[in-house]
Amino acid sequence: MPPKVDAFRTSDVLKGRQAMPGGSFLHHLPGNTWPLLVSTWGLDTRVYERDEELPLGPGDGSVYILLGGCVLQERFPFGPGVASTRITRFRGAGELLGEAKLIAPEATVTTVCLTTTWVMPCPVQRMNLLLRRQPEAQLALLRSLEDRNRSDEMIYCTPTRSPVQRVGGLLLHLAAIAGRTNSADPGHVTILGPTQRDIADALLMGVSTVENAVRTLRDSHDAITTRYRQFAVTDLHALRDIAMPA
Repeated sequence: MPPKVDAFRTSDVLKGRQAMPGGSFLHHLPGNTWPLLVSTWGLDTRVYERDEELPLGPGDGSVYILLGGCVLQERFPFGPGVASTRITRFRGAGELLGEAKLIAPEATVTTVCLTTTWVMPCPVQRMNLLLRRQPEAQLALLRSLEDRNRSDEMIYCTPTRSPVQRVGGLLLHLAAIAGRTNSADPGHVTILGPTQRDIADALLMGVSTVENAVRTLRDSHDAITTRYRQFAVTDLHALRDIAMPA
């Protein structure tokens, strides 16, 4: 899946003119259903800044469609007191966040914005009503969740692969779901937000191991460059060859 477009434009997204990453909810959603969602919730589009947390706690009554930006989600399967067991995932544009609330309103997931992030809040009861009345929207959500599960398995659940392959695979994924490019150089993709610590947490690797993998991708393969909270993929084909060898 190629990365998205030059820059995020709220008006283009709300009019269905901006492509969404493959596998996402909005990617699967039929074009004739999107205007219905926009007419229902689009005027309530909200912006959160970097390091702000989305209101997805047990007392919050909305799910969110991520229109632009990148977030980090953390779950604690054995409770927040056992932080060593946290599960960390990155989510990008087109995803529906907080989907567990559709079946368990008290569900919670810590969701922190890694960049300026645009979302469309959708009240849980009204979203469930829409999904019941619009089977194609329900199918789009189910397809996106299955695609997300398969993608997560390939990216986060492959400890037998080398650190360079795993870090390269995650950066390739981030380029697709949260990267920005421009028409003049489609092979150059900027990923804003995630730190090497975030990547280490997501892949259950040591920070030094991630640092070494990033250094190899940058210095030995010329596939990326790095700055603070920013990765630039300078050669998508090279990074794909490393992360997804034949």
